Amino acid sequence: MFTVYVLRSSEGYRYTGQCLDFPTRLHEHNTGRKSCWTKRGTDWVPTYLETYPTRQDALAREHWLKSGIGREYLATHEAIRIP
Repeated sequence: MFTVYVLRSSEGYRYTGQCLDFPTRLHEHNTGRKSCWTKRGTDWVPTYLETYPTRQDALAREHWLKSGIGREYLATHEAIRIP
C-alpha cells in the first residue's frame, strides 16, 4: 500500500508527499536525507495519512492535496500538533 502523508515541522512548515514505506520515509525527512525541501525544517511529525493500493492513485491524491481546494480541505482535516 502507498501512503499519502502530510508532515509539519517544529517551525510550522508543511510538506505533502507519497511513498511505499512511510516509517522509512519519515526517518529520511527527519535526518535530512533524500529531500532538499525538508532540510529547512526539523522534528517532522505526521499530521495526515491516507493509504492507496497503487502509486497512480497516491500521486493523484497528493496532487489534489497540493491544490487550492486540497489545502482548504487540510485546513479542517489535518491534526496540527500544538507545542
